[in-house]
Order: sequence, then structure tokens, then C-alpha cells
Amino acid sequence: MLWNNLGEHTVYENQWLRVNLADVELPDGRHLDHYLIRLRPVAMATAVNERNEVLLLWRHRFITDSWGWELAAGVVEDGEDVAAAAGREMLEETGWRPGPLRHLMTVEPSNGLADARHHIYWSESAAYVGDPEDDFESDKREWIPLKEAPELIARGEVPAANSAAALLMLHSLRFG
Repeated sequence: MLWNNLGEHTVYENQWLRVNLADVELPDGRHLDHYLIRLRPVAMATAVNERNEVLLLWRHRFITDSWGWELAAGVVEDGEDVAAAAGREMLEETGWRPGPLRHLMTVEPSNGLADARHHIYWSESAAYVGDPEDDFESDKREWIPLKEAPELIARGEVPAANSAAALLMLHSLRFG
């Protein structure tokens, strides 16, 4: 059931995304036009401390008009190492510098429409540096008991799929 992209052209582009129109050949030979969004990679990071608490941001997303807990995240700059970008974003958005980062997972949050890849990292330590440089990114930054992650997700307090996946994976790693 392989769909073949026979070529695409850009119909809109800015510094954040590119919207392309692709000529797609279906397995039965038919063709269809398919819009897709091309995005730069995203790097995300958090830390889990010795008390099994995870560092999260409480923020509002105006697009969906929703509040929720999220991991620090941002776009990987051109030529930037993905893990370094994750650490940079965590420091800028939380004021905490992560210890050695480990890759947790890479997710494709909307792979039927976009080529976005979110690379998620975590650390077992973090050092407080000071107020976050990007304090406009969230209302608060807190260490939340990781044990509560499944319930937070079930209550809708972690609406972002990438953060929910990361928290469930970290929960599984720590508590089996």
C-alpha cells in the first residue's frame, strides 16, 4: 500500500513552514493532489530529579485556546546539534540547565499532513541558573511528581501529544 510522491511544489513559505502540493500516485495507479506541511525539526527536553519529579511548563496555546503542562521545546536552528538544541530550549524556557541529556524518543505528531519530527531528550539532573530567558513562554515552571503523569494526561492537563508521549515513556522507565 505504498503511496508514491512523484513531485511537489511550494505554494506558500515563511521562516517557520512550507506548504507544498504533491502529485501522489496511489497503489492502484490513480493520482491525487495532496497538500503537506514541511517543518524544521523540534527539540524537546526535561529532567527527572532524585524525587522522581519531572520539570514541566504550564502554558496557554492560543491556537487551540487550551492550557496544559508541556516539556520545553523549540525549533532546531540550522546547523545546530539536536541534543544541544533541546538543552538550550530547556534552559531558555525554564531557567534550569539539564545535566547530560539522553534521547528518549522521536515522534511524528501529524504524519498524515506534516513531516514534523519532535526529538525528545531527558536528563536525570538539572541545575537552576535563574529566571528563564523566555519567561513569556509559560505562566509557571514546576517539578511535578512523575507518578501523576498518567492521571494528568487522562484529565486533559497534558493536551500536547508529544509531551503526553514523553511523560508516559518516562513514567514507564521509572515505574515499569
